[in-house]
Amino acid sequence: MIAFNNDTSKTTPLDTVLGGLMRRYSERVPDVQRIVDAMIDEKIIASPIEIENDHIAFRTMGVPNLGIASFEKIFSHYGYVKRDEYNFTGKKLTAYWYAPPEPHYPRIFVSELRVHELSDEAQEIIHRYTDTVTSDPVDVLDLNDGNAVDAFLHQPLWTTPTLTDYQALLAESEYAAWVIYNRYYLNHFTISVHNLKLGYNTIEEFVAFLEKHGLRLNSAGGVIKVSPDGDLRQASTVAQMIDAEFAGGDVFRIAGSYVEFAERRVLPQFRDLPANQIGRGQRREGFEAGNADKIFESTFTTQTNR
Repeated sequence: MIAFNNDTSKTTPLDTVLGGLMRRYSERVPDVQRIVDAMIDEKIIASPIEIENDHIAFRTMGVPNLGIASFEKIFSHYGYVKRDEYNFTGKKLTAYWYAPPEPHYPRIFVSELRVHELSDEAQEIIHRYTDTVTSDPVDVLDLNDGNAVDAFLHQPLWTTPTLTDYQALLAESEYAAWVIYNRYYLNHFTISVHNLKLGYNTIEEFVAFLEKHGLRLNSAGGVIKVSPDGDLRQASTVAQMIDAEFAGGDVFRIAGSYVEFAERRVLPQFRDLPANQIGRGQRREGFEAGNADKIFESTFTTQTNR
């Protein structure tokens, strides 16, 4: 299920954290409600609680006291297990995915900018902000207090950047510019299309549904991104633009967050099983660097300016 439903029966810290993330994210990304409303109108679902959240994603800076080494402590505490590493050479990123403690929770995908590979100018800009974080902020968090963790994930870790600094980073690394302003905001959540009703449960069918309803989709590498084995098929919207206020009062429209869609096909050895015996364990697992590389561009100006 997705976490912005009205189910208040769950009280674990992880449920509180996921609920807070999805609530703020859905408020910031109007496409979320637009898609859910269209799904209800077409009777694909009766309620948002029927949507499976395949994964959520975060972006981080690879600097002392922050980055993946810090961020992963939060979800490791809740039972998430670190899995495969991915390298994005052109974008200077490293990423990992984390398997959830129970199958009804979303997978987590965390990426990190290799700041040391940027130009001296870009490094200087980033460190001017992030060097004010002199110890790992997660180490002083009570991870058993879901509300405290939720608040942490939505609070500024460094001062608001100037528009000049943002634009300088944007010219070299659009990922760096996104993180310097948005910080740990949820980058996207992902609808599992393979668990939807017939007629909508393939990525091609769901993309057709989205396009019919006027959603703007990321076209980098093609609207549908397909893994080499053909079993992981993904698409995403173009990031919603937000009016961002920078230090000094400058206001500039920048990329916020977006929505992703994933179809995980049944693995060959399980394709003869009846539908009621197919779960996550029988479908294509993990991620694909080639797909993810293009999905990152949902926030890039090549997409938002189309």
